[in-house]
Amino acid sequence: MSSPAPALGRVGYVTKMYPRYSETFIVHEILAHEAAGLPLDIFSLRTPSDPYFQDIVARVRSPVTQIPSHSPSTQTFWTTLSQAGSVLPDLWPQLHLASQEGTGALDIYQAVLVAVAARQRSITHLHAHFASVGTSIARLAARFAGLTYSFTAHAKDIYHDSVKTADLLRKIRDAHQVITVSDYNLRHLRELAGPDAGHIQRVYNGLDHQRLTYQAPETRSPLILGVGRLVEKKGFTDLIDACALLARRGVPFECRIVGRGELEPVLRAQIAALGLGDQVHLLGALPQAEVLRLIAQAAAFALPCVVGADGNRDGLPTVLLEAMALGTPCISTPVTGIPEVVRDRDTGLLVPEHCPEALSQALQELLRDASLRVRLAGQARALVSDEFDIHRNAARIRQAFQPAAAGVL
Repeated sequence: MSSPAPALGRVGYVTKMYPRYSETFIVHEILAHEAAGLPLDIFSLRTPSDPYFQDIVARVRSPVTQIPSHSPSTQTFWTTLSQAGSVLPDLWPQLHLASQEGTGALDIYQAVLVAVAARQRSITHLHAHFASVGTSIARLAARFAGLTYSFTAHAKDIYHDSVKTADLLRKIRDAHQVITVSDYNLRHLRELAGPDAGHIQRVYNGLDHQRLTYQAPETRSPLILGVGRLVEKKGFTDLIDACALLARRGVPFECRIVGRGELEPVLRAQIAALGLGDQVHLLGALPQAEVLRLIAQAAAFALPCVVGADGNRDGLPTVLLEAMALGTPCISTPVTGIPEVVRDRDTGLLVPEHCPEALSQALQELLRDASLRVRLAGQARALVSDEFDIHRNAARIRQAFQPAAAGVL
Protein backbone atom coordinates (compact mmCIF):
# COMPACT_ATOMS: atom_id res chain seq x y z
CA MET A 1 0.00 0.00 0.00
CA SER A 2 1.17 3.53 -0.75
CA SER A 3 1.66 5.91 2.13
CA PRO A 4 -0.75 8.85 1.95
CA ALA A 5 0.92 11.94 0.55
CA PRO A 6 1.45 14.71 3.08
CA ALA A 7 -0.28 18.03 2.56
CA LEU A 8 1.66 18.87 -0.57
CA GLY A 9 0.69 21.26 -3.28
CA ARG A 10 0.79 20.44 -6.96
CA VAL A 11 4.15 19.31 -8.37
CA GLY A 12 5.32 19.75 -11.94
CA TYR A 13 7.59 17.10 -13.50
CA VAL A 14 9.84 18.62 -16.18
CA THR A 15 11.19 16.01 -18.62
CA LYS A 16 13.26 16.29 -21.76
CA MET A 17 10.86 13.91 -23.52
CA TYR A 18 7.75 12.18 -22.24
CA PRO A 19 6.99 9.41 -22.66
CA ARG A 20 10.26 7.75 -23.57
CA TYR A 21 10.67 4.03 -24.20
CA SER A 22 13.85 3.67 -22.15
CA GLU A 23 12.71 5.74 -19.13
CA THR A 24 10.08 3.57 -17.49
CA PHE A 25 11.56 4.44 -14.09
CA ILE A 26 10.07 7.93 -14.46
CA VAL A 27 6.66 6.46 -15.26
CA HIS A 28 6.81 4.13 -12.24
CA GLU A 29 7.73 7.06 -10.01
CA ILE A 30 4.84 9.15 -11.31
CA LEU A 31 2.41 6.26 -10.84
CA ALA A 32 3.56 5.83 -7.24
CA HIS A 33 3.00 9.54 -6.58
CA GLU A 34 -0.47 9.30 -8.10
CA ALA A 35 -1.28 6.27 -5.96
CA ALA A 36 -0.36 8.34 -2.90
CA GLY A 37 -2.66 11.16 -3.98
CA LEU A 38 -0.06 13.71 -5.11
CA PRO A 39 -1.43 15.98 -7.88
CA LEU A 40 1.02 16.25 -10.77
CA ASP A 41 1.53 17.96 -14.09
CA ILE A 42 4.04 16.62 -16.62
CA PHE A 43 5.93 18.89 -19.02
CA SER A 44 7.72 17.45 -22.06
CA LEU A 45 10.34 19.67 -23.70
CA ARG A 46 10.78 17.55 -26.81
CA THR A 47 8.27 15.72 -29.00
CA PRO A 48 8.29 11.96 -28.32
CA SER A 49 10.04 10.08 -31.12
CA ASP A 50 9.75 6.43 -30.08
CA PRO A 51 7.63 4.29 -32.45
CA TYR A 52 5.54 3.04 -29.53
CA PHE A 53 5.50 3.34 -25.77
CA GLN A 54 5.50 0.99 -22.83
CA ASP A 55 2.11 -0.34 -21.73
CA ILE A 56 2.29 1.29 -18.31
CA VAL A 57 2.17 4.80 -19.81
CA ALA A 58 -1.59 4.32 -20.29
CA ARG A 59 -2.01 4.07 -16.50
CA VAL A 60 -0.73 7.62 -15.89
CA ARG A 61 -3.58 10.04 -15.19
CA SER A 62 -1.63 13.29 -14.79
CA PRO A 63 -1.99 15.80 -17.63
CA VAL A 64 0.93 16.12 -20.04
CA THR A 65 1.84 19.46 -21.59
CA GLN A 66 4.00 19.42 -24.71
CA ILE A 67 6.16 22.55 -24.61
CA PRO A 68 7.07 23.84 -28.10
CA SER A 69 10.55 22.55 -28.89
CA HIS A 70 11.42 24.76 -31.86
CA SER A 71 13.17 28.10 -31.59
CA PRO A 72 10.51 30.83 -31.72
CA SER A 73 10.56 33.74 -34.12
CA THR A 74 11.75 37.03 -32.68
CA GLN A 75 8.20 38.35 -32.64
CA THR A 76 6.83 35.23 -30.92
CA PHE A 77 9.64 35.30 -28.37
CA TRP A 78 9.05 38.89 -27.28
CA THR A 79 5.25 38.59 -27.43
CA THR A 80 5.44 35.53 -25.15
CA LEU A 81 7.68 37.36 -22.68
CA SER A 82 5.48 40.45 -22.70
CA GLN A 83 2.33 38.44 -22.00
CA ALA A 84 4.08 36.39 -19.34
CA GLY A 85 4.94 39.55 -17.42
CA SER A 86 1.35 39.85 -16.23
CA VAL A 87 1.52 36.36 -14.66
CA LEU A 88 5.14 36.50 -13.52
CA PRO A 89 5.65 39.91 -11.89
CA ASP A 90 9.37 39.33 -11.18
CA LEU A 91 10.15 38.02 -14.66
CA TRP A 92 12.22 40.87 -16.08
CA PRO A 93 14.88 41.07 -13.33
CA GLN A 94 15.21 37.27 -13.49
CA LEU A 95 15.58 37.39 -17.28
CA HIS A 96 18.49 39.77 -16.81
CA LEU A 97 20.18 37.23 -14.54
CA ALA A 98 19.53 34.45 -17.05
CA SER A 99 21.06 36.50 -19.87
CA GLN A 100 24.17 37.12 -17.76
CA GLU A 101 24.57 33.33 -17.45
CA GLY A 102 24.56 33.00 -21.24
CA THR A 103 21.23 31.15 -21.37
CA GLY A 104 19.94 30.59 -24.91
CA ALA A 105 16.69 31.96 -26.27
CA LEU A 106 15.01 28.53 -26.58
CA ASP A 107 15.72 27.67 -22.95
CA ILE A 108 14.34 31.02 -21.82
CA TYR A 109 11.27 30.62 -24.03
CA GLN A 110 10.50 27.12 -22.76
CA ALA A 111 11.17 28.08 -19.14
CA VAL A 112 8.78 31.04 -19.40
CA LEU A 113 6.05 28.77 -20.78
CA VAL A 114 6.56 26.27 -17.93
CA ALA A 115 6.64 29.08 -15.35
CA VAL A 116 3.39 30.59 -16.62
CA ALA A 117 1.69 27.19 -16.59
CA ALA A 118 2.99 26.55 -13.08
CA ARG A 119 1.53 29.80 -11.78
CA GLN A 120 -1.79 29.30 -13.57
CA ARG A 121 -2.15 25.72 -12.27
CA SER A 122 -1.04 26.51 -8.70
CA ILE A 123 2.05 24.32 -9.02
CA THR A 124 4.25 24.83 -5.98
CA HIS A 125 7.39 22.85 -6.87
CA LEU A 126 9.16 21.58 -9.99
CA HIS A 127 11.13 18.35 -10.30
CA ALA A 128 13.29 17.19 -13.20
CA HIS A 129 15.01 13.94 -14.11
CA PHE A 130 18.59 14.17 -15.38
CA ALA A 131 20.82 17.16 -14.64
CA SER A 132 20.70 18.26 -18.27
CA VAL A 133 18.05 20.15 -20.25
CA GLY A 134 15.13 19.18 -17.98
CA THR A 135 16.89 20.61 -14.94
CA SER A 136 18.03 23.68 -16.91
CA ILE A 137 14.41 24.50 -17.70
CA ALA A 138 13.11 23.58 -14.24
CA ARG A 139 15.71 25.85 -12.63
CA LEU A 140 14.84 28.82 -14.83
CA ALA A 141 11.08 28.26 -14.60
CA ALA A 142 11.28 28.01 -10.81
CA ARG A 143 13.21 31.28 -10.72
CA PHE A 144 10.75 33.02 -13.04
CA ALA A 145 7.71 31.77 -11.09
CA GLY A 146 9.16 32.19 -7.59
CA LEU A 147 9.11 28.45 -6.87
CA THR A 148 11.64 25.85 -5.77
CA TYR A 149 12.91 22.94 -7.80
CA SER A 150 14.69 19.63 -7.33
CA PHE A 151 16.22 17.13 -9.70
CA THR A 152 17.36 13.53 -9.93
CA ALA A 153 20.86 12.94 -11.32
CA HIS A 154 21.52 9.65 -13.08
CA ALA A 155 24.74 8.98 -15.06
CA LYS A 156 25.32 10.49 -18.49
CA ASP A 157 24.09 13.82 -17.12
CA ILE A 158 26.93 13.97 -14.60
CA TYR A 159 29.78 11.90 -16.15
CA HIS A 160 29.69 12.56 -19.91
CA ASP A 161 32.50 14.62 -21.40
CA SER A 162 29.94 17.22 -22.50
CA VAL A 163 28.88 18.01 -18.90
CA LYS A 164 29.92 21.53 -17.92
CA THR A 165 31.01 21.41 -14.30
CA ALA A 166 30.19 25.06 -13.59
CA ASP A 167 26.64 24.58 -14.90
CA LEU A 168 26.14 21.37 -12.87
CA LEU A 169 27.40 23.07 -9.71
CA ARG A 170 25.06 26.00 -10.28
CA LYS A 171 22.11 23.61 -10.59
CA ILE A 172 23.12 21.81 -7.40
CA ARG A 173 23.58 25.06 -5.50
CA ASP A 174 20.22 26.53 -6.54
CA ALA A 175 18.16 23.36 -6.07
CA HIS A 176 15.96 22.82 -3.05
CA GLN A 177 16.97 19.13 -3.06
CA VAL A 178 19.17 16.95 -5.25
CA ILE A 179 18.50 13.22 -5.56
CA THR A 180 20.73 10.64 -7.19
CA VAL A 181 20.26 6.94 -7.81
CA SER A 182 23.33 5.29 -6.28
CA ASP A 183 25.84 5.69 -3.48
CA TYR A 184 28.56 5.85 -6.14
CA ASN A 185 26.90 8.93 -7.64
CA LEU A 186 26.33 10.39 -4.18
CA ARG A 187 30.03 10.26 -3.36
CA HIS A 188 30.91 11.81 -6.72
CA LEU A 189 28.43 14.68 -6.40
CA ARG A 190 29.31 15.43 -2.78
CA GLU A 191 32.99 15.56 -3.64
CA LEU A 192 32.23 17.81 -6.61
CA ALA A 193 29.86 20.16 -4.75
CA GLY A 194 31.90 20.46 -1.56
CA PRO A 195 30.17 22.89 0.85
CA ASP A 196 27.04 22.94 -1.34
CA ALA A 197 26.52 19.17 -0.98
CA GLY A 198 24.39 19.10 2.17
CA HIS A 199 21.08 18.71 0.34
CA ILE A 200 22.18 15.84 -1.95
CA GLN A 201 20.75 12.43 -1.08
CA ARG A 202 20.57 8.97 -2.57
CA VAL A 203 17.18 7.46 -3.37
CA TYR A 204 17.24 4.27 -5.41
CA ASN A 205 14.91 3.85 -8.36
CA GLY A 206 12.06 1.57 -7.36
CA LEU A 207 10.00 -1.29 -8.72
CA ASP A 208 6.36 -2.19 -8.37
CA HIS A 209 6.91 -5.69 -7.01
CA GLN A 210 3.25 -6.61 -7.37
CA ARG A 211 3.77 -6.60 -11.15
CA LEU A 212 6.89 -8.80 -10.99
CA THR A 213 6.24 -12.39 -9.95
CA TYR A 214 9.30 -14.23 -8.71
CA GLN A 215 9.98 -17.63 -10.25
CA ALA A 216 12.96 -19.68 -9.09
CA PRO A 217 15.27 -20.36 -12.07
CA GLU A 218 15.91 -24.03 -11.34
CA THR A 219 14.64 -25.28 -14.67
CA ARG A 220 15.34 -22.82 -17.49
CA SER A 221 16.35 -23.35 -21.09
CA PRO A 222 19.89 -22.12 -21.89
CA LEU A 223 18.69 -18.66 -22.89
CA ILE A 224 20.91 -15.63 -22.34
CA LEU A 225 19.05 -12.33 -22.46
CA GLY A 226 20.34 -8.78 -22.77
CA VAL A 227 18.10 -5.69 -22.73
CA GLY A 228 19.09 -2.10 -23.39
CA ARG A 229 19.77 0.52 -25.98
CA LEU A 230 22.28 -0.60 -28.57
CA VAL A 231 24.94 1.90 -27.54
CA GLU A 232 28.54 1.56 -26.40
CA LYS A 233 27.93 1.78 -22.66
CA LYS A 234 25.73 -1.35 -22.60
CA GLY A 235 28.66 -3.57 -23.59
CA PHE A 236 26.80 -5.72 -26.09
CA THR A 237 29.87 -6.09 -28.31
CA ASP A 238 31.51 -7.89 -25.37
CA LEU A 239 28.43 -10.06 -24.91
CA ILE A 240 28.53 -11.15 -28.54
CA ASP A 241 32.26 -11.93 -28.27
CA ALA A 242 31.52 -13.96 -25.13
CA CYS A 243 28.87 -15.89 -27.05
CA ALA A 244 31.45 -16.73 -29.71
CA LEU A 245 33.65 -18.22 -26.99
CA LEU A 246 30.72 -20.28 -25.69
CA ALA A 247 30.06 -21.56 -29.19
CA ARG A 248 33.71 -22.58 -29.65
CA ARG A 249 33.55 -24.55 -26.40
CA GLY A 250 30.39 -26.33 -27.55
CA VAL A 251 28.18 -24.87 -24.82
CA PRO A 252 24.49 -25.05 -25.84
CA PHE A 253 22.85 -21.61 -25.67
CA GLU A 254 20.74 -19.00 -27.40
CA CYS A 255 21.28 -15.27 -26.85
CA ARG A 256 18.62 -12.65 -27.50
CA ILE A 257 19.24 -8.91 -27.24
CA VAL A 258 16.28 -6.53 -26.95
CA GLY A 259 16.66 -2.88 -27.89
CA ARG A 260 17.30 -0.32 -30.59
CA GLY A 261 20.19 2.05 -31.11
CA GLU A 262 22.99 3.42 -33.21
CA LEU A 263 25.17 0.30 -32.92
CA GLU A 264 22.63 -2.07 -34.46
CA PRO A 265 24.42 -2.31 -37.85
CA VAL A 266 27.76 -2.84 -36.07
CA LEU A 267 26.34 -5.60 -33.87
CA ARG A 268 24.66 -7.34 -36.80
CA ALA A 269 27.93 -7.30 -38.71
CA GLN A 270 29.76 -8.68 -35.67
CA ILE A 271 27.23 -11.53 -35.33
CA ALA A 272 27.63 -12.40 -39.01
CA ALA A 273 31.44 -12.22 -38.91
CA LEU A 274 31.53 -14.60 -35.92
CA GLY A 275 29.11 -17.05 -37.55
CA LEU A 276 26.56 -16.64 -34.74
CA GLY A 277 23.47 -15.99 -36.85
CA ASP A 278 21.71 -19.13 -35.55
CA GLN A 279 22.48 -18.42 -31.89
CA VAL A 280 22.50 -14.65 -31.31
CA HIS A 281 19.42 -12.62 -32.28
CA LEU A 282 18.71 -8.87 -32.14
CA LEU A 283 14.98 -8.50 -31.46
CA GLY A 284 14.62 -4.71 -31.65
CA ALA A 285 12.44 -2.79 -29.19
CA LEU A 286 9.56 -4.68 -27.57
CA PRO A 287 6.67 -3.72 -25.25
CA GLN A 288 7.62 -4.01 -21.60
CA ALA A 289 5.23 -6.91 -20.97
CA GLU A 290 7.03 -8.92 -23.64
CA VAL A 291 10.44 -7.93 -22.26
CA LEU A 292 9.46 -9.09 -18.79
CA ARG A 293 8.16 -12.38 -20.20
CA LEU A 294 11.49 -13.01 -21.92
CA ILE A 295 13.46 -12.12 -18.79
CA ALA A 296 11.44 -14.62 -16.76
CA GLN A 297 12.33 -17.38 -19.26
CA ALA A 298 16.10 -16.76 -19.32
CA ALA A 299 18.71 -18.74 -17.42
CA ALA A 300 21.00 -15.70 -17.34
CA PHE A 301 20.53 -11.96 -17.77
CA ALA A 302 23.67 -10.28 -19.11
CA LEU A 303 24.35 -6.54 -19.09
CA PRO A 304 28.16 -6.11 -19.31
CA CYS A 305 28.15 -2.31 -18.99
CA VAL A 306 31.28 -0.28 -19.78
CA VAL A 307 32.40 3.32 -19.43
CA GLY A 308 32.27 4.78 -22.93
CA ALA A 309 35.11 6.60 -24.60
CA ASP A 310 33.21 9.86 -24.01
CA GLY A 311 32.68 9.15 -20.31
CA ASN A 312 29.10 7.98 -20.81
CA ARG A 313 28.05 5.17 -18.50
CA ASP A 314 25.03 3.62 -16.85
CA GLY A 315 24.00 4.62 -13.36
CA LEU A 316 22.06 1.67 -12.02
CA PRO A 317 20.00 0.11 -14.83
CA THR A 318 16.40 -0.55 -13.85
CA VAL A 319 16.30 -3.63 -16.06
CA LEU A 320 18.82 -5.33 -13.75
CA LEU A 321 16.43 -4.75 -10.85
CA GLU A 322 13.55 -6.15 -12.89
CA ALA A 323 15.51 -9.29 -13.76
CA MET A 324 16.44 -9.80 -10.10
CA ALA A 325 12.84 -9.33 -9.01
CA LEU A 326 11.66 -11.91 -11.55
CA GLY A 327 14.18 -14.52 -10.44
CA THR A 328 16.66 -14.36 -13.31
CA PRO A 329 20.32 -14.35 -12.18
CA CYS A 330 22.32 -11.41 -13.49
CA ILE A 331 25.84 -10.91 -14.76
CA SER A 332 27.17 -7.38 -15.00
CA THR A 333 30.28 -5.27 -14.42
CA PRO A 334 31.49 -3.04 -11.56
CA VAL A 335 30.47 0.21 -13.27
CA THR A 336 29.15 3.10 -11.15
CA GLY A 337 26.31 1.89 -8.88
CA ILE A 338 25.91 -1.62 -10.32
CA PRO A 339 27.91 -3.39 -7.53
CA GLU A 340 25.44 -1.92 -5.01
CA VAL A 341 22.83 -4.32 -6.36
CA VAL A 342 24.76 -7.02 -8.26
CA ARG A 343 26.96 -8.20 -5.41
CA ASP A 344 29.44 -10.74 -6.70
CA ARG A 345 28.61 -14.31 -5.68
CA ASP A 346 25.80 -13.01 -3.47
CA THR A 347 23.07 -11.48 -5.62
CA GLY A 348 24.69 -12.02 -9.02
CA LEU A 349 28.02 -12.29 -10.81
CA LEU A 350 30.40 -9.45 -11.64
CA VAL A 351 33.05 -9.59 -14.35
CA PRO A 352 35.57 -6.94 -15.43
CA GLU A 353 34.68 -4.45 -18.17
CA HIS A 354 35.72 -5.36 -21.71
CA CYS A 355 36.50 -8.97 -20.76
CA PRO A 356 34.58 -11.41 -22.98
CA GLU A 357 36.55 -14.37 -21.61
CA ALA A 358 35.46 -13.72 -18.00
CA LEU A 359 31.92 -13.01 -19.20
CA SER A 360 31.77 -16.28 -21.12
CA GLN A 361 32.98 -18.23 -18.09
CA ALA A 362 30.31 -16.59 -15.88
CA LEU A 363 27.61 -17.31 -18.46
CA GLN A 364 28.71 -20.93 -18.77
CA GLU A 365 28.62 -21.32 -15.00
CA LEU A 366 25.07 -20.02 -14.75
CA LEU A 367 23.85 -22.06 -17.70
CA ARG A 368 25.18 -25.29 -16.17
CA ASP A 369 24.67 -24.79 -12.42
CA ALA A 370 21.00 -24.71 -11.44
CA SER A 371 21.77 -24.55 -7.71
CA LEU A 372 23.88 -21.42 -8.23
CA ARG A 373 21.09 -19.82 -10.25
CA VAL A 374 18.57 -20.51 -7.51
CA ARG A 375 20.81 -19.23 -4.71
CA LEU A 376 21.74 -16.01 -6.47
CA ALA A 377 18.18 -15.38 -7.61
CA GLY A 378 16.66 -15.82 -4.17
CA GLN A 379 19.13 -13.45 -2.54
CA ALA A 380 18.70 -10.93 -5.34
CA ARG A 381 14.93 -10.92 -4.96
CA ALA A 382 15.28 -10.30 -1.23
CA LEU A 383 17.58 -7.33 -1.87
CA VAL A 384 15.35 -5.60 -4.39
CA SER A 385 12.30 -6.19 -2.19
CA ASP A 386 14.05 -4.55 0.76
CA GLU A 387 15.71 -1.58 -0.94
CA PHE A 388 14.00 -0.97 -4.27
CA ASP A 389 10.29 -0.74 -3.52
CA ILE A 390 8.81 2.06 -5.64
CA HIS A 391 6.21 3.16 -3.09
CA ARG A 392 8.69 3.50 -0.22
CA ASN A 393 11.27 5.21 -2.40
CA ALA A 394 8.76 7.57 -4.01
CA ALA A 395 7.62 8.55 -0.51
CA ARG A 396 11.20 9.63 0.21
CA ILE A 397 11.20 11.70 -2.96
CA ARG A 398 7.94 13.38 -1.90
CA GLN A 399 9.64 14.38 1.35
CA ALA A 400 12.08 16.35 -0.81
CA PHE A 401 9.12 18.24 -2.27
CA GLN A 402 7.31 18.85 1.02
CA PRO A 403 8.97 21.99 2.45
CA ALA A 404 8.61 23.78 -0.86
CA ALA A 405 5.01 22.74 -1.38
CA ALA A 406 4.16 23.68 2.18
CA GLY A 407 5.28 27.22 1.47
CA VAL A 408 8.85 27.20 2.79
CA LEU A 409 10.53 28.85 -0.18
